[in-house]
Amino acid sequence: MLKSIKKDKLMTKKNKKLKTNSVSTLPIFSQTFTPEVNAEIRRAATTGIYDIRGGGSKRRVPHFDDLLFLGASMSRYPLEGYREKCETALKLGTRNAENPLEIDIPITIAGMSFGALSAQAKEALGRGASLAGTSTTTGDGGMTKEERKHSSKLIYQYLPSRYGMNPDDLKKADAIEIVVGQGAKPGGGGMLLGQKINDRVAKMRTLPRGIDQRSACRHPDWTGPDDLEIKIIELREITQWKIPIFVKIGATRPFYDTSLAIKAGADAIVIDGMQGGTAATQDIFIEHVGIPTLACIRSSVDALQEQKLHREVQLIVSGGIRNGADVAKALALGADAVSIGTAALIALGDNDPKWQRDYEKLGTTAGAFDDWHEGNDPAGITTQDPKLSKRLNPKEAGKRLSNYLKVITLEAQTLARACGKSHLRNLEPEDLCALTVESAAMARVPLAGTTWIPGS
Repeated sequence: MLKSIKKDKLMTKKNKKLKTNSVSTLPIFSQTFTPEVNAEIRRAATTGIYDIRGGGSKRRVPHFDDLLFLGASMSRYPLEGYREKCETALKLGTRNAENPLEIDIPITIAGMSFGALSAQAKEALGRGASLAGTSTTTGDGGMTKEERKHSSKLIYQYLPSRYGMNPDDLKKADAIEIVVGQGAKPGGGGMLLGQKINDRVAKMRTLPRGIDQRSACRHPDWTGPDDLEIKIIELREITQWKIPIFVKIGATRPFYDTSLAIKAGADAIVIDGMQGGTAATQDIFIEHVGIPTLACIRSSVDALQEQKLHREVQLIVSGGIRNGADVAKALALGADAVSIGTAALIALGDNDPKWQRDYEKLGTTAGAFDDWHEGNDPAGITTQDPKLSKRLNPKEAGKRLSNYLKVITLEAQTLARACGKSHLRNLEPEDLCALTVESAAMARVPLAGTTWIPGS
């Protein structure tokens, strides 16, 4: 008994010694209260205001990277890249318009407003899109002379705010896009803070200089699909039924929203996933409202197929499109075209490392800058500061954008040929498989190596 007590005492002393001399383990952070979450709590506690920023969702959600193409081998026949064509041209708005929008590539430039962007940036977008044989879009705040002059094909956005809305400009457009919602903020309106409201922006929007402008979250003169139908007819009469009418929807309930837009008479549907960018909105909106782009495509296609209008009413997908693989995968899931916004700005030169010192002065770094609403963009793109906006050469930036559009088109063609397709639009779900259960369920393609589609 005494021996046992002595042994226990010796072991206790030994353990204390080991504890004292032990090496500390790696600190483990909470998965709930991560350093990023804690930082936001401290920011909110210090400032007393919610965070406003641009860009898109920064957290990982299922996306096109979770899909793979099944290239042709024995059971399917690939096309030879140097001798066999893979076409890219298409028409948008063939349902009712006398003059549908004809583009050389299935990639368009999304709506980004003058005000959010500098006049130089709007000109550069027009130049780049024209060189690539595609269209660009006005955005909130109206049509500028620069973008109309340098855009061979220009889509006029008709937004709830009606900022800058001009019937004469409607007639100058090659298509009209009625914006019901945006992927980054479905159910919420836009923001353009006072520091970006110079004299020209204020005049175009018929609002005071230097005062924050918040766009409405819904159209003031209609409350549902019946009113939307009336509005579409009104716009057709203004433009003499010559140009197509698109309807843009933020992805939340894509099947029902697409169905209602079709019944209202839309010539094309634009569906914008939650990874879509924006110039300024609440961070809580960007990260917690809407559904991923990958999850909305098949539902919209279902709505089109149910009404036997798939391909007759075109589907344009936006929200996080980055490269040719994203383009090809969106088309394979049933889209007719895609639209890019954030990627176009990066191609122009936004968040470029050459402005690193300027970004550091703003308390950030190249690649992470998202305070586009502040008007201090060193690249001269998301600003109205005349000294900063002069940094952007519209000709050079337009050429960069054209190069980028050319590259991602070639990438998409390469993948399509590998699947044996002579046109990008001939890609189909059977050409895809998924790497995760989540992406397989959302895209409704088999999990790689199986025939299983979750939920089927």
